[in-house]
Amino acid sequence: MHAANLGEAVELQNATAYGLTAGIHSLDASEIEQWLASVETGNLYVNRGITGAIVRRQPFGGWKRSSVGAGAKAGGPNYLIHLGAWADEPGLPGGDISLAGLSPAVASLLEASTGGLDWQQFEVVRRAAVGDEDAWQNFFATADVSALSVERNVLRYRPLPVLVRLSEGEPLGLLVRVLAAATRAGAPLALSTALKLPRPLRALLKERRVKVFVESDAQWLARASAAVGGDSAVGSSPVTRIRMIGGDPVALARALGGSPDVALYTGEVARAARIELLPFLREQAVSITNHRFGNPSPLATGILP
Repeated sequence: MHAANLGEAVELQNATAYGLTAGIHSLDASEIEQWLASVETGNLYVNRGITGAIVRRQPFGGWKRSSVGAGAKAGGPNYLIHLGAWADEPGLPGGDISLAGLSPAVASLLEASTGGLDWQQFEVVRRAAVGDEDAWQNFFATADVSALSVERNVLRYRPLPVLVRLSEGEPLGLLVRVLAAATRAGAPLALSTALKLPRPLRALLKERRVKVFVESDAQWLARASAAVGGDSAVGSSPVTRIRMIGGDPVALARALGGSPDVALYTGEVARAARIELLPFLREQAVSITNHRFGNPSPLATGILP
C-alpha cells in the first residue's frame, strides 16, 4: 500500500478493525512524535522489529478487536486486576475537606456536587480524588522502568470515550466518585442516570459537553445499543466501554447483543485509584531503539520521558 504522506499512512494503518502491534522506521523526530500520537495500537515499535515483546519491557495487548473486555496487558502491572473481583474499603474518615492539590477540573466537579452530598459522602469522594491525584502523578506517570541504555520502553495510559450509567437506587456519591476518576484521566464522557442531578453539576457537565440522559433502568436498557453506537456516542468516537454503577450487567450484555466490541465495567465502585481510573484509560507500550549501529542515539530524547 502506498501513501502520499505520513498522515495518510496512519489513516490506512488505523483503518483496520484490529490494533495489536505497529511499527515505523524513521530518523525524523517530528515524524515519530506525529506517529506516536495518532496510531491506534496497543504496542508501538520505532526503528526495530514489531515482534518479540518481553514481559515488563513491552507489556503485550492490543486495542479495538485485538482485545476483548478490559484489555489489560499481559506482562504489565495491571494484568491481575482484571482476573478477580474487588470490594471497596472506604477507610477511616478524616476531618479534612480541603480540595488543595487536586487538579482544577476535579476540584470544580466536587464543588458542583456538594449540594447533593452529605458531609460523609463528600469526605469519601474527596479522599478518593486525592488518591487519584497521587496515583496519576506516581503510578500512571510515563516512565521507563526497564532503564536500558540501548532501548527506550515506556507503558503509557491513553484516555478513551466511556459511557457511565448510574442505575436506579444508587446514590449520587458513587457517581461523583466515578466522574472524579474519569475527569482526572481526561476521558471523554457520556452519562445515563436514573437520578436527577443537582443543578450546578448539570451545568458543569453541560459546559464540558457531556451528554446527560435521565432515564429509568428499563429506558436505559431499551436504548443501550443506540447509546453505544449512535445518539450518545462521545463526539465522533464510538463508545467501547461502559462503567455501570449498580443495575443488572447480564441484562445490559443482552441488550447489547453480546457484542465483543463493548467492555462492561460492572464492579463495585472503589475508592482505590488503581481500580477506578483504569476503566477510563487504555494501556499503550512504546519501544524505541536508542542506538544507531551500536552508537548511542539522541533521537528519542524529548520524545519519551
